[in-house]
Amino acid sequence: MARPAIMRQMPQIAHVDVNCFYASAERAFDPSLEGRPLVVLSNNDGCAVTRSPEAKALGIATGEPWFKLAPRAKEWGLVARSSNYELYGDISARVMELLGRYSAWLEVYSIDEAFLGVKGEPDQLLALGHRMKDAVRRSVGVPVCVGIAPTKTLAKLCNKWAKNNAAFGGVCLWDCVPPEARDGLMARLPVAEIWGIAGRLSNRLNGIGIFTVLDLVRADPVAIRDKFSVVLMRTVLELRGTACIPMEEERIGRDQLIFSRSFATPVTTAAGLREVLSIYGQQASARLSKHGLQAKVLTAYAATSPFRNHEQAYPSVCVSLPMPTADPLLLTKAAHALLPSIRDGLKYAKAGLMLTDLRPTGNQPPLEPFENPHEERRIGPLLEDVSRRFGRGSIGLGHAGIRCGLDWTMKRDMCSPRYTTRWDELPLVKAA
Repeated sequence: MARPAIMRQMPQIAHVDVNCFYASAERAFDPSLEGRPLVVLSNNDGCAVTRSPEAKALGIATGEPWFKLAPRAKEWGLVARSSNYELYGDISARVMELLGRYSAWLEVYSIDEAFLGVKGEPDQLLALGHRMKDAVRRSVGVPVCVGIAPTKTLAKLCNKWAKNNAAFGGVCLWDCVPPEARDGLMARLPVAEIWGIAGRLSNRLNGIGIFTVLDLVRADPVAIRDKFSVVLMRTVLELRGTACIPMEEERIGRDQLIFSRSFATPVTTAAGLREVLSIYGQQASARLSKHGLQAKVLTAYAATSPFRNHEQAYPSVCVSLPMPTADPLLLTKAAHALLPSIRDGLKYAKAGLMLTDLRPTGNQPPLEPFENPHEERRIGPLLEDVSRRFGRGSIGLGHAGIRCGLDWTMKRDMCSPRYTTRWDELPLVKAA
């Protein structure tokens, strides 16, 4: 009878994911969108990349072109918003900063999800999951679900159950789901729903009789390795409760590139963090170049350890870059925007950069006056100083810079205000 008590005390992994992130971020500052079908559109207002539950109920699919949806939008009561990456990046930074208070191990996996290392009895873990869920909703304004399990793959699976089954109340702990209930839930879930299994791979699995998650759990891991790959074998082992996927300090996906590090020795000065951010900026530049990508939005953040008995701080900053870029100078300069928020003497335990709104290199070539050689002539700092004093649009290179900057190249007719990062776009509350 002693073994279950030991197992309960083993480290667990919590997976926290924001529900319909872009749509939830829009609703956080516009309550009139609650309960209405809402889609957030891709660059140039092309197609739906995020759908609220109400929009999904209408049968709107991810990738549905807006020009096909627009004629019926009024009939459906459908609302569309252009992608507001600056707002989403800042809300993401706030969510991750808040989650970082609950664990010394925080892996920011994407703009809307993170893994945390947690430990405790089942009732303690359930309580922790609900505290995180409630704190994010209360302090940031977006809803999340939490899955807690011995492995990353199971944690993501639990999160999916928490989202789709109201009985979990938004938090699912693997150890609290009876074995027969687990089998039933996995038997109803197609294998394509598992983390890392895309459509083509799921079709191959279907071809050998593996249609559900439960089928994959019961498969022979060695046979799966021989027929498919070591990666898929690890997925099978993870589904069986054996941890095979370690924490990643660096990750690149379709929508974001993340560098996040915990320090072996705390950094206590702005000068020290300047060096850290400079290194991260250059590393991010190298990785973007390797994948043929450029970024338009950079978020930088730092945090003290929540487990040490000293003053806490969790500064973050979201910077909209003047153009899509992989230039190390521009990225480093953007990362340094965090430095005014750094307080000398505090013991910062980790820092990171998140690059979002990624685009293929050359997809949006800059006009000649905006090319990077101007950085060497110190034109950039001059423009930044004047804009900071007199506002955006007060100075620029040529008429394009004065009138509307570089945003003219992207269609964003339905973009909401950048409520949290622009003084002139702050939300207003009118007293009755």
